[in-house]
Amino acid sequence: MTLYSYIVATDAGFAPNPFHEYLTLACCKPGIRKTAQKGDYVVGLGPSRSGNRVVYAMRVTDTLDFDCYWHDRRFCNKRPEVAAGGEKAVGDNIYHLDETGQWQQAWSCHSQKDGQQDRKRTCKDVGGKKVLVSSDFIYWGGKGPCLPHNLKGLIVGRAHRSKSNEKHLPDFIKWFEDKRAKGEKGYLGPPTKWPPSPSMEGTGNRRRRC
Repeated sequence: MTLYSYIVATDAGFAPNPFHEYLTLACCKPGIRKTAQKGDYVVGLGPSRSGNRVVYAMRVTDTLDFDCYWHDRRFCNKRPEVAAGGEKAVGDNIYHLDETGQWQQAWSCHSQKDGQQDRKRTCKDVGGKKVLVSSDFIYWGGKGPCLPHNLKGLIVGRAHRSKSNEKHLPDFIKWFEDKRAKGEKGYLGPPTKWPPSPSMEGTGNRRRRC
């Protein structure tokens, strides 16, 4: 069992995507997605200017390759509809294979401004090999709690942290379970940057850091 921690540079509902009953990490952080397994934990922290408040915490309950994610009925609502705005605009179910075996990218937060496929983003995203899925998560968004003192070691810079988190795993699980026991489960509040900007809702999205 591994505990991953990283900084969510842009919390806008896309990566992670906390909507429609499941929290999913399908884009950005390929290093985490490539190695994380079912039963592992992931915690996403806000940047230092926010006091590194917790954006979300999840236990990975499933992993899927991108084409399976695209075709799985559970996640059809996570296919993006950019012009619709709101939750539909930030869907992260954006990749599928065409008849020639090439990756196609739906118009989304990772497309070019005109909606055309961004090949560089595609390579980075699918390079993570899989989508992390959780039905056991807490998503606070922009109003998350600060980590307790005994978990401050989870705070990281631009990269993610995993091996050095091993010593914090028991305390993290206890903290996570205590939060859930107090009724903090699932989606609790909107992303830090919400609602989606007008540029996302009809004319393509500006480039975002992951």
